[in-house]
Amino acid sequence: MTLKQKQFTNFAWFVVAYTIAVVLWGAFVRATGSGAGCGSHWPTCNGQAIPRPEQIETIIEYAHRITSALNGLFVVGLLIGAFRFFSKGHLARRGAVLSFVFIIIEGLLGAALVRFDWVVDNVSLGRIVASGIHLINTSILVSVIALTAWWGGGGKALRWRNQGQVAWLLGIAFVGYLILSASGAMTALGDTVFPSETLTEGILADMNATSHFLVRLRIWHPVIAIVLGIYLVLAGSMIYTQRPSAETQKYAQALKVIFGVQLAAGFVNVLLLAPVWMQMIHLLLANVVLITLVLLGMTALSHEQPAMEAPSLAAQT
Repeated sequence: MTLKQKQFTNFAWFVVAYTIAVVLWGAFVRATGSGAGCGSHWPTCNGQAIPRPEQIETIIEYAHRITSALNGLFVVGLLIGAFRFFSKGHLARRGAVLSFVFIIIEGLLGAALVRFDWVVDNVSLGRIVASGIHLINTSILVSVIALTAWWGGGGKALRWRNQGQVAWLLGIAFVGYLILSASGAMTALGDTVFPSETLTEGILADMNATSHFLVRLRIWHPVIAIVLGIYLVLAGSMIYTQRPSAETQKYAQALKVIFGVQLAAGFVNVLLLAPVWMQMIHLLLANVVLITLVLLGMTALSHEQPAMEAPSLAAQT
């Protein structure tokens, strides 16, 4: 690996961390009701390129737009670097192109939320669907940037064919994570628009048939999280058993621990009635879970399925 390629890899991991920071700030925008801080204007803010902030919501929303724009520029830098420092056909180029595609989709989804006024207290079906899709796209974006860093650092291509159970275990885990992300986006929206004064009030509202369906959906997020957590514990052990290595063991064990911490944080979030700071911690841990799952997948799928062992002499007699 050349010095430039090493610098590219380090930069790619920085972009992963920065993207997660932008996601957290976006959650802060939603949780504080600052999504309308720039009105329904995009890409300008209240019709101005550099607005005069008259309220804190404008500062929060405008800061999110600036950090998001920088995120886009960083991904463009990845794209340029991949084509400058790696040869034709290198996987780092493919990862950079995918990162660019998903950052464009991310920007368009963010613009749609503003232009269609799907912010603050808006609970239309359009906003609910867009919020779920937005977080799913964000998870894929973080994953492909991580893949770009992996490939830039000399990681091998991921092999999905002839991987037996391992490919299915990882595929189901990733899809499950995306479903959990979408349900989390809806739950967070419900917590923001329909806050509860007490835990008892919140539970009763969840069970009340007359409550808004966003409120009644909140109970499903922890259910999905528990089911996925059990699955990840079992799947991680099976993956390590079938692809035994120091790396798969490390990431399989880390996945169990981090998801356990994430589940605990989720329950604390519910008990505390989803304060903004706890929502941020909960989302940060969710992204750590994602990165760990992606790293487990990259290490497991970069190796071919071991050849079947020859039948033992006892079996042959």
